[in-house]
Amino acid sequence: MVVIATKRRPKILKIPAHLVYEELDGQVLPYRGYLEVLSEKKTFEEIKGSSSLQAVLVYLIGLYIGVRINRKKYLVASNESGLHVNSESNLANDIAVFEKEKITLTDKYFDVAPKIVVEVDIKIALEGTGLTSDLEYMLNKSQKMLDFGVEKVIWITTQTKKIFVITPNAPWYLVNYDENIPLLDDCILNLAQLLRDEEIEY
Repeated sequence: MVVIATKRRPKILKIPAHLVYEELDGQVLPYRGYLEVLSEKKTFEEIKGSSSLQAVLVYLIGLYIGVRINRKKYLVASNESGLHVNSESNLANDIAVFEKEKITLTDKYFDVAPKIVVEVDIKIALEGTGLTSDLEYMLNKSQKMLDFGVEKVIWITTQTKKIFVITPNAPWYLVNYDENIPLLDDCILNLAQLLRDEEIEY
């Protein structure tokens, strides 16, 4: 008799609402470090914020895009702006570029797909979510945004110093910081050059 081992799914924990960063396909995704908050080793404020590098990258890239696009046509949103995809998926974006004619600003999440999303690193915890890796989360979230209508996702990883370029109708690929990445119209991002221009070591 042959016994086939089945992979046991990770136990999914009940996560308090204030520790939830996103919801993806009905799965609640908590902030990285939430278990330390539950065990009272850290406060929520200690895990909620971005690192200094993440914060500066988001600011610089948002500013770079903002001065190069047609701001009569496009609007840049940042600060983990909320994106309501459907009743089971509510996402957060580091930088999102919207077509102005398609959106109305309210006190709720955006419910229209941005043209471009830029993410810096991963801010969710895997423990208790059912996800097995950061890459699985990155790919699942990116695909969800493409299915919603996002035309391009740029995902920057500061530890590996790599950038994922993700589009709906072409192979997804991975590049170094010094690659020229077309973003929108004539706006092209070279992250290495941007950091050099700002005299920031990376």
